[in-house]
Order: sequence, then C-alpha cells, then structure tokens
Amino acid sequence: MIAGPSAVWKTIGVAFDLTGAIALASVAIWLATRRDRFGRAGTAVVIALFLTALWSLASAAATASPAVVFAPSLVESARNLAWLLVIYRLFASDGRHATLAPIRPVIFALAFVEMLHLAVDYGLSRLTIDGDVLRVAFEFNVMFRLLVTVGGLVLVHNLYAGSPRESRAALRWPAVGLAALWAFDLNLYTIAYLAGSWPYEIAALRGIATGALAACIAIAAAGNRDDLRLRPSRAVTFQTFSLLVIGVYLVGMVAVAQWLSYAGGNFARLIELAFLTLASALALVVLPSRRVRAWLKVTLAKHFFQHRYDYREEWLRFTRTIGSGGEESLPLGERVVQSIADVFESPAGLLLTPGDQGELTLAARWNWAEIEVPSVAIPLRGLGHFERTGYICDLDEVRGSATGDSPGSEWENDVPRWLIDHPRAWAMIPLVHYERLVGMVVLARPQLARKFDWEDFDLLRVIGQQVASYLAENSSQLALAESARFDDFHRRIAFVMHDIKNLASQFSLLARNAELHAEKPAFRADMLVTLRNSSDKLNALLARLSRYGSGGVDKLEPVPAAEVLSVVMERFRGTPQVVLAETRVAVITANRHSLEQVLMHLVQNAIDASRPESPVFVSLSVDGLNARFEVLDSGSGMSADFVRNRLFKPFVSTKTGGFGIGAFEARELVRAMRGRLDVESREGLGSRFVVRLPLAAASDIYQTLASHDQKVA
Repeated sequence: MIAGPSAVWKTIGVAFDLTGAIALASVAIWLATRRDRFGRAGTAVVIALFLTALWSLASAAATASPAVVFAPSLVESARNLAWLLVIYRLFASDGRHATLAPIRPVIFALAFVEMLHLAVDYGLSRLTIDGDVLRVAFEFNVMFRLLVTVGGLVLVHNLYAGSPRESRAALRWPAVGLAALWAFDLNLYTIAYLAGSWPYEIAALRGIATGALAACIAIAAAGNRDDLRLRPSRAVTFQTFSLLVIGVYLVGMVAVAQWLSYAGGNFARLIELAFLTLASALALVVLPSRRVRAWLKVTLAKHFFQHRYDYREEWLRFTRTIGSGGEESLPLGERVVQSIADVFESPAGLLLTPGDQGELTLAARWNWAEIEVPSVAIPLRGLGHFERTGYICDLDEVRGSATGDSPGSEWENDVPRWLIDHPRAWAMIPLVHYERLVGMVVLARPQLARKFDWEDFDLLRVIGQQVASYLAENSSQLALAESARFDDFHRRIAFVMHDIKNLASQFSLLARNAELHAEKPAFRADMLVTLRNSSDKLNALLARLSRYGSGGVDKLEPVPAAEVLSVVMERFRGTPQVVLAETRVAVITANRHSLEQVLMHLVQNAIDASRPESPVFVSLSVDGLNARFEVLDSGSGMSADFVRNRLFKPFVSTKTGGFGIGAFEARELVRAMRGRLDVESREGLGSRFVVRLPLAAASDIYQTLASHDQKVA
C-alpha cells in the first residue's frame, strides 16, 4: 500500500471536492422551495443533495488531514442510503403497492449491505490490527462498496428503462447524474481492489462526478416536469434480477478466489487462477442458457406477481404478431402459430385447418420443418370433443395415460398417433369460432415445460377465440374475393361465348349456302370440309366454356382406365421424362374426355416443375373400391401454405401468362366424376398428385343401394 497522496494530488482533490460541495449545496438550497418538480421524491432529493455536499466536505477534510479517517466513510454511507431512498420514492411515485413489489427487496438488501459495511468499518476503526488483517479488511470493505455501487447502477438503469415514454424526459437527467456518480465509484473501487491499495490520484477526481450530479439535478428541475408515474413491468423486473444476480455472482466469485489465495499455501496463486477460470466458464455456459432464463422468469412471476401473465404485454405482443403486414411478414398461418407459441416461449408449431371432407390437414408450419405430418392430420371422427368443449390437450398427460401412469379418457383415443410418438409435440390448442372448429394449433415443447393451470387455460381460450375469428374472417374475405373474380370471369366468358356462337352460326350458314351455289365440285368439297371442321371446333369450345363455374362433365359412363392412360402416354411419347411405372386393368365410372384433360394437365405441370433430367412417374393401380392415378415428380415442390391457400384457387398462377384455372378445373372435374384429387408436396423434394375415381362395379353397388333406400322411403 502506498503511503499517501502527493501534495499536488492533495491540492487537486481538495479543490474538486470543495467545488462539488458548493455546487451540491447551491442546488439543494435552490431546490428546497421547488421540491414539487420531483413529485413525491422532492424532499428526498434535497436531503440527498445536502448529504452528498457534506460527504464532499468530509472527503476534502480527510485529504487535507489524514487524521480524519472514519468520517468520510460514515457520510458516504449516509449519501448512498439517501440516494437509495430517492430511487425508492421515484419508483413509488404512482402510489401502487404492486409497483414496489419487485423493487423493495433490492433496495432493502442494498441498504442492509450499506449498514453492515458501516458497522464493520466502525468496528475496525476502533481496533488495533496488524498489516495482513488490515489488508483483508480493506478488500472486504471495497467489496461491500462494489456491491452497493453495482446495485445502485442496476436500479438507475431500470428506473429509466421501466418508465413510460412520457415520463422519461423527467427522469433522464437525474438518471444520468446518479449513473455518473456511481459509475465513477465503480471504477474507483474496482481499481482499489485489483491494486490492493487506495488510488489517491483517481479518488482526487471524485469531485468531478459530484459536480456532474449537481448539474444534472439542476437541469432536471429547471423545466416544468409532469408527475412521475412508473410501473415496472415483468421484463424490467427480470432485467433487474438478472443484473443483480450477475453482480452478486461476480462479487462472490472474487471473495471465494481471495479466500483460496489465503488458504492455498504455496499453490495459492495457481488455485486462485484455476477457480476463476472454472467459475468464468460456468458463468458463460449457464447464465445465457434459455432454460435458466425461463426458470428465472417463472420464479419471478410466481413469487413477485399476483398473476402469471402481464396481460397488457401479452395482448400487445399478440396484436403486433397477428397484425403485422408487409412483403417481409410471415403468412397468416405462420403468424397464428407464432402468436400462440410466444405465450409459452415455444420454439415451433403447426397450424391444422379443415380440409374438403372436414378432416384437419396441415395449413402452415412455423420453425418445425422436421416433423412429418400425414395428408390427413386428424380425421373427422377425432374432432368432436375439441369442437364441443374447446379442450386444450396436454400431450404429456395423454402419453402418461397411455403408459398407465395416469388415468385416461375415452376422447384420448382420438389423439393421432403421429403426435403422441413425436417427442417435441407438447400441446394441442383448438381454435373455435361460434361453436365451429376452424383450426388446431400444435405447439412444440419449450425449454422449460410445465403443466397447464387455470390461468393458462383462460388466456389460451381467449387468444384461441381471437385467432379463430381472424382465420374465419380471412376465409370469408378470400371467398368474397373469389366470388367477385368469378362474377367478372363469367361476364367476360358470356361475351366470348356470344361472339363465338355468332361465328359458329355464320360458318354453318356459309356451309349450307356453299352446298347450294358452289359450281366447282372440288372447291366445294374442300370448302365444306374446312367449314365443318371449324364449326365442330367452335362448338366444342362452346361446350367446354359452358362447364366453367359448374365443374360439370357431359356424361359419366364405364371407361377402361388403362385405355385413357395409354392415350395420355401417347400424347407425351416425344417426352422421355414421362415414365409409365405401373398399370392395372380397371373399369371406372368417369368421362373419358374430362379424365384425359385432368391427367394431361397434371403430367404437364410435373414436367414444368422438374429439371429436364428428372423423370416424371405415372402409374395406375387399384385402391379398394377406387382406381388410383398417380403422378410423381422430383421437382421444386410446393410449400404447405401454397398448397393450402393458392394451388386450387382460381386465377392464381405461378407461370408467366398463366390463366390460373388449370389446377382448379382439374379438381372440379374430378369432383364431378365423384372422385378426389389429393396432393402431397415438400419444397425441394417434389410433389405427388393422386386422382381417385370409383370403379364401375362400386358405382353399380352405390346406385343399387340408393335405389333401395328410395323405395323404402
């Protein structure tokens, strides 16, 4: 330890301390009649300014006269306690008990540390101790000061960060002044601890920090300020305790390291360095952990707040997520999953919505690419319980009942096996709108999984109903837009049909006149062939255009499926990409022309989506009472959102110049033939289109049963 400051530094220290004391006392006297400008904290601010001025005078006296030892420490403790009281009053400015709940323990703990330091310092000043013990006492005193300084800086940070936007203007300058005071002390005491002695040269400049504090308080009180109202949120509480835990950890680590240096004997320095290395590595691994952060948030919410959730923050976050727009925003389905997943900090999720037959199919996935979802995610028979009750299913409980660890319910048999078998699947949240199930959200397991309680259920039901209304409204808007575009399309087609019909009539008349008046037989014959062909083509076009909007077919009749497939393959004979993988003999009930049109459209789309060297496989098989036509490619594939919301929507095309009704027309034609068109696709892997049409024998059975039912009725 050095003997003491030089005469130059003594002079500098006394000058700065006296200047700071004068500035602080002046501001305190000026502010005494203007205390209301700091609200309910005005009196505490004036007292803290006077005590800080007194501390500056004591520091100047101690610098000038080394005999004064305990007085500066005593007044510094009083100064710190006074400013802690100021912060306490600022936090309590709205008069609510809930506001002080997360702050009061921190302030009381820091006040206790300050009082403990004062008692220890006073006791040591009355004893005669040797140099080694004095050095240990010095280091522990510095550690006490460091703890209070770190805590004060954390409180100042949250005082400003946790305030509403309208109150920050009034808090800005007091927060800057206190941050300057305690930040200087933090550096001063850190250097003192590391050096093992008091840095007189740096301590001589403490008057600069007190002068900055006086200037900031004066600036804050100079203008008219609104009443300070502070409502620290859960986020602010979490930040406060996180920083406080880090500060306590660092102080504790240094204390243990210092003890090891004394108890380690000849290997003291090696043991100390090894401990510091291991402790630092542990802190770097544990403190940033999402599991630790989640546990800390749950613990704080459980012990410091009446409710688990900050409903205002949850609602604002929900509306920001679900209502975000723009080109870079996620699709609505993914935003729906994210808005619910954020409640539990779930990292991923799925959105299932009703398909054509009422079963739930995959509509969107959010951060969950690895889970395999079948084409029918949840069959229709498994949705009744969720639609009636809106029950939120904890999949861990279902797994427990399956293994016999907990009693099960009958409806649990309807939970699909692919969800139970997947280890990350955690919860199923039904989305019910006017007693109708419009979707289901499946959440992945969060870092800190826990059981649901009544507060979770209440919040999720409200959010689920709101999300369901968004989905229902979006579906209604899409249906209205589609209807409007269909109306426009029908009006345009009506004009086209009218013009084509006139042309067909003119051609027919011309053909009849030519039969009567043409003189050259050869010319007449050629003209007749040409005109009749043109007339036939126009009439065929009229018949095809007449089917738009109705999805109807001319006639259903028994058709050999293999013959239709051979015609399609013959059409693509010049394209080596198209490969016939399998064919079976089957007679189906369909319309030959419509089926050819559907298959040629699907094969052509598969060719367009694939690279020239990638094959397109076409097959025909028998699946129960249906014939199964399958077109498989390994092209670019499609996302679940595109398949769900755009593939079968009319007037939506990914091709340049495309009309956007090919896939829609194909599905409508298949439906008109009493069949079904299914799609399975993954981006980057390819697509599978499956057309199922009833066998002729099955159609006869259905017609016989229908006729029998009519006779009975």
